[in-house]
Amino acid sequence: VQLQASGGGLVQAGGSLRLSCAASGRTFSNYGMGWFRQAPGKEREFVATITSTGGTTVSTDSVKERFTISRDNAKNTVDLQMNSLKPEDTAVYYCAASARPATYRRFHWAYDYWGQGTQVTVSS
Repeated sequence: VQLQASGGGLVQAGGSLRLSCAASGRTFSNYGMGWFRQAPGKEREFVATITSTGGTTVSTDSVKERFTISRDNAKNTVDLQMNSLKPEDTAVYYCAASARPATYRRFHWAYDYWGQGTQVTVSS
């Protein structure tokens, strides 16, 4: 699976951005999808994941009520709607695809394919 993330940018605190990840290659609907982020000097951090059918989503506590992950299997895309952004959300955001059981999808090692990342910068 080839993944291409887009939609990052510079936004003021309290603003919104919508990240999108376009997939090509293998059958997109066979994979659970996730978003991770990595801030400078920090480890890659789990943000959210969605099952192959889109029926279940899980997100990390720090983004609950603010970020929403969704997918469109007809368009081979997975999106991350980010609202009420905070300066601590500043990071490079990566989309990833996983064929492993959903139980493991909080962990970066569970993902087989990664996009190139898109920068999100939130100013205070």
